[in-house]
Amino acid sequence: MDKRELAEFLRRRRETLRPRDVGLVEGPRRRTQGLRREEVAQLAGMSTDYYARLEQQRAPQPSVQITTALARALRLTLDERDHLFVLIGHNAPARFHRSEHVSPTLMRVLDRLDDSPALVQTDLLDTLAMNPLAVALLGDQARHTGLASSGYYRWFMDPAERLVYPDEVHEHHGRAHVARLRAALTAGSDTPRAARILAELQEHSPEFVRMWKLQEVAQRYDDCKTILHPELGRIDVDAQLLFTENRAQTLVVLTTRPGTESHSKLELLAVMGHQQLTPCRPGPGEGQCCSRSMPSEVISD
Repeated sequence: MDKRELAEFLRRRRETLRPRDVGLVEGPRRRTQGLRREEVAQLAGMSTDYYARLEQQRAPQPSVQITTALARALRLTLDERDHLFVLIGHNAPARFHRSEHVSPTLMRVLDRLDDSPALVQTDLLDTLAMNPLAVALLGDQARHTGLASSGYYRWFMDPAERLVYPDEVHEHHGRAHVARLRAALTAGSDTPRAARILAELQEHSPEFVRMWKLQEVAQRYDDCKTILHPELGRIDVDAQLLFTENRAQTLVVLTTRPGTESHSKLELLAVMGHQQLTPCRPGPGEGQCCSRSMPSEVISD
């Protein structure tokens, strides 16, 4: 615990806030710059004396719960919160927070993308939202439920999941999925669910077990992909990513290079929409077109 730096950090952060910033009434004769110590203590649910001793470098180490309350009371950003935890001598919490509610910021961007396929995914490759062009390219990926909503799970459990990629990259994609699942298992948005996915795959997929033994771990993304569309064939795309601040959700935007055959195909797909140019066979056990059975994930490592 760095008492001197902690005291200075708390004081400076307190002085930058005004009562109206935290929902308090600011009186007309107020002289204190920023919040008073007792106001911070009130917001954090601690005694004024204990908070004062923190700023005076005389207090014992706060608990994780008190540290979290201080970060909330002082309206710290994630970077500032992590810094506070380090000053106090605790490990900063993981920045993930699982939510089925799509980040409003990502939704605003997604709503404005009408010429490029785009979708919002979690760190377990659950697809939360897609624009119409993404649905036309990949099928409706938000329809899956339970463990099957995770692209990691489906890659090893549903043969139809692999139809969207050329055979020669399946090994690479599988290993990338395993590496990212390992990362999500220890620092992800929903580690209990990641553990359930792991248990199911270890029991039912020898291929997964073989790759899991490699002990690979990563949070990387490929920036280029080849999509196999059932009517238009091979489409080469680049993946651009936009993360929420806590990295719990990712907006994936797929683009093609102007002047290429892939770009022309994507333009045709934008006009064609969900209409099919040729009949196709149903996906395994699904009684529906394979273009509606394609995988939810478009990023493999």
